[in-house]
Amino acid sequence: MFSFRTTPFLDQPDIVLRSGRLGVLCNQTAWLPEKGEYLFETLFKSGRLKRIFTPEHGLFGELQDQERLDSTDSYKMLGLNGCEIISLYGSDENSLTVSSSKLKDIDALIVALQDIGSRHYTYTSTLFNLFKVLKQEEINLPIYIVDRLNPAGRQVEGTMLEKCYESFIGIEGIVHRHGLTFGELANMFYNELNAKFPLHIISYTAERAVKELLPWSIPPSPNIPGLFTCHFYSGQVLWEGTNVSEGRGTTRPFEQFGAPFMSNLLFYNQLHGLKNWNDTDNPLFDSAVHIRWQKFIPTFHKYKGEICTGFQLIPVPGMQYHALAHNLKIIRFVAENCPEFQFREGIYERGNDKSAIELLLGDKLLIDYVSGAVDWDQVKEHIKVEEQKWIRKARKFLLYDEQLYRCKQF
Repeated sequence: MFSFRTTPFLDQPDIVLRSGRLGVLCNQTAWLPEKGEYLFETLFKSGRLKRIFTPEHGLFGELQDQERLDSTDSYKMLGLNGCEIISLYGSDENSLTVSSSKLKDIDALIVALQDIGSRHYTYTSTLFNLFKVLKQEEINLPIYIVDRLNPAGRQVEGTMLEKCYESFIGIEGIVHRHGLTFGELANMFYNELNAKFPLHIISYTAERAVKELLPWSIPPSPNIPGLFTCHFYSGQVLWEGTNVSEGRGTTRPFEQFGAPFMSNLLFYNQLHGLKNWNDTDNPLFDSAVHIRWQKFIPTFHKYKGEICTGFQLIPVPGMQYHALAHNLKIIRFVAENCPEFQFREGIYERGNDKSAIELLLGDKLLIDYVSGAVDWDQVKEHIKVEEQKWIRKARKFLLYDEQLYRCKQF
């Protein structure tokens, strides 16, 4: 059973929500401005909240990327006596999936998470894993998705992930920037799994949080501080697969990047007769962004306490920016012009032992491009075709009037 609802979640009349035992999968983004408290607080006061599930980054988004949460004892100070708190991002790979036993003694599960529109964001995998358990174990548990706007909008980017690159940071068949809301992703998973449990999606238009708070007012994780971050993330996240800093440890993660060894690039323009990094003949030029060279010192993560030379990407108002395409070019440029550049080696993410750049790109042709094996025209056409295929696939699961679109200039 599926329903799409335009009444606020707290006003839903369902008996199971009024008298049943409840679970909630949420974090700090499920904050209710009309009550001045978190959703889990409101549910706990009802006396029916039995269990809280937390995704990567913890209940308050306090944990850094890939930081495991094996014990939730730190949340005891919340005073939620009788309510169990379970981390879905622990050291054990099994922790990434909800145990069926924790779903069979509740009467409904509410999911309230803010996504950012990229397949790399692990909340998507947490939701998908939940749906797989419900399907495989034939658990007829009603799921209520409290939907949110996609801060990255309806623009799509990239190629659909190939099966051999699937991991916790990428589900097969989803493009790098998908253009869907979290509720629409849920609708797609539900249909593709041919699931039968009751799924109810609460429209983001019904929620006061969407009307009174901009979708980036509460950061969904520590390194997604603002709206621009969401628009750059699908491309800038690729630096995680290299020895170049993606800006973690600064106030502009995923909007700036650099490394100590990139200082040699400061002479590039002079040696090649270019005016600056925004010269139309510059290999890094993109009409949708200004490129500002700079130096920064990360306070944690890669190159903590070291001076990095790098660049900040600044959006040009009114222009469509294809973050993935531009950053593919930038990575190849840095690889060809900085001898110390390296792709990150070793196991990067659970569920697959391939390298970080392979999992992040999820496409053999894109991997070959950043490695210097194929030319850009071939990659550009491939991305175009894949984006068109994704739009045809995803439009069946849209719940709102706004349509998906491609950035045609990249």
